[in-house]
Amino acid sequence: MFHIEEELKKLPAKPGVYIMRDEKDNIIYVGKAIILKNRVRQYFQNSRNLTPKIRQMVEKIDHFEYIITDSELEALVLECNLIKEHMPKYNTMLKDDKTYPYIRVTVNEPYPRVFFSREMKKDKAKYFGPYTSAGAVKDILDLLRKVYKIRTCSRNLPKDIGKERPCLYYHMGQCDAPCQGYISKEDYRRNIDGVMEFLNGNYAPVVKMLESRMQEAAENLEFEKAAELRDLLSRVKQIVNKQKITSTDQIDRDIIAFARDKDEAVVQTFFIRSGKLIGRDHFHLSGVEGESDSQVMTSFIKQFYAGTPYIPKEIFLGVKADEEELIIEWLSARRGQKVHLKVPQKGEKERLVDLARKNAELVLNQDVEKIKREEARTTGALKELAKMLDLALIERIESFDISNTSGFETVGSMVVYEKGKPKKADYRKFKIKSIHGPDDYAAMYEMLTRRFTHGQKEQEALREKQLDESLGSFTKYPDLILMDGGKGQVGIALKVLNELKINIAVCGMVKDDNHRTRGLYYNNQELPIDKSSELFKLITRIQDETHRFAIEYHRSLRQKAQVRSILDNINGVGPTRRRALMKYFKSMEAIQEADIEEIMKVPAMNRKSAEQVYEYFHKPRE
Repeated sequence: MFHIEEELKKLPAKPGVYIMRDEKDNIIYVGKAIILKNRVRQYFQNSRNLTPKIRQMVEKIDHFEYIITDSELEALVLECNLIKEHMPKYNTMLKDDKTYPYIRVTVNEPYPRVFFSREMKKDKAKYFGPYTSAGAVKDILDLLRKVYKIRTCSRNLPKDIGKERPCLYYHMGQCDAPCQGYISKEDYRRNIDGVMEFLNGNYAPVVKMLESRMQEAAENLEFEKAAELRDLLSRVKQIVNKQKITSTDQIDRDIIAFARDKDEAVVQTFFIRSGKLIGRDHFHLSGVEGESDSQVMTSFIKQFYAGTPYIPKEIFLGVKADEEELIIEWLSARRGQKVHLKVPQKGEKERLVDLARKNAELVLNQDVEKIKREEARTTGALKELAKMLDLALIERIESFDISNTSGFETVGSMVVYEKGKPKKADYRKFKIKSIHGPDDYAAMYEMLTRRFTHGQKEQEALREKQLDESLGSFTKYPDLILMDGGKGQVGIALKVLNELKINIAVCGMVKDDNHRTRGLYYNNQELPIDKSSELFKLITRIQDETHRFAIEYHRSLRQKAQVRSILDNINGVGPTRRRALMKYFKSMEAIQEADIEEIMKVPAMNRKSAEQVYEYFHKPRE
């Protein structure tokens, strides 16, 4: 069990990101802190300062985790990436998919420009940032324009030199007008070099320059100019240092480091995609006593990348791996392009590896027991199940269910668990086509036949290299099929597999009088399960998840059918307009509350049809 009070005592007095999760392990909130220990504790203190929304969020917290960083700024940028990746329910910050601003210097141009950018493109320009405030970037650009007098126009120079009059910035003294040839290319480039030196964090030259100009203006009794220079000097001191946790090369890379103690090790991985740290994970290794650090690293690389579908271009390691050339060859073959293994020795890249190592040490020192508990409820439960069924290995389980309540159309659901955890990307829904009425066995037969027939076709296309492995939604087969019913449903599954000549173990759930699983049906016999075991808890989680997924799909179809039936009654609203209305408004309630002008904003709607929709919902009922 996760004891919040005990875990709060373990929080470090360091900056970082904290991640709140509910009892189903869903991420419900991501936040950042200057001092994790102080910030996270505030949520669990009796305080009236919490908003109702945050109080509601706190009530749903089952457990939390955190990632330490080198600075609050790094925590903020990481927080942004994690929120964008996971979209937690209770986050309001950056909900509008805000991106951090950069400063772009077009160094590939003869007369480079310096301007604001919301994204980093794969071009020859040089990017600085990200910055945490668009206002700060604009202040910096304004400062650079006044100090270095850099052009902001989009004129094609030197081709357009002298073709038009100089702009307002020249007359304001904020541009040296290279468009008129008033500054040489060499002098302009020196100004650009000064800009990049400033953006790289070397403020000394510009501070010295501004102080000198301010002193000169004061001596000449130009007090207004001196005050302006004083203000510019003040801005320099407020500029945020370059953010180190984001790389400007936009390369996909993994960063791997570990910490060890006696017979156990924790490996920490950071996943950087398009230059941004989007997430991390940690893994527990046992049996490492007596092995060198290089052997531990090698063992992890082999096991981890054998099971992951994506291999990045670069992998940064805390220590060098054994058999490096062989591993590079293997990884490159899997990726289809050259993969590089590197052990950074200095600079920002080495700092990121060290950051991964620090997080590994934190997990090892404070969360070893938590990792063991997690293993027991996931991979440990799978080992228990494999032993019970006399199978060599169970990693992937597919569970199926049918829903046909209220006489409405029948649907099926496929839920996937890998290594004891739900893999929601592989969940699938089936609208049963051949069955009308409540015939669960026939519906299950259709669903399983469609699932594995699709799988056979995808595997054949894969062998003929007509399909990318990552695109095949049914390509991978389970180690075990888990049926929600007992002997009858197991028989249906075995029939389908025999017809398709597929060999997969099939297991059914034997229910008690309260429809709760009491045992498993396998190879024509009932196997009892200890209700206090982790295996029983895993089976229960899979059963509940399969029911939930099927029922939610069925409910959504009923709601859509109800919406269609209502909109069908409105003259002038056909299938195209029905779809457009629901896509725009999302719900029937929103359509009912909309006025005519709002309804007219929907594609495919004109005033006449909008008036018909409005009148239908607002005319008096007889």
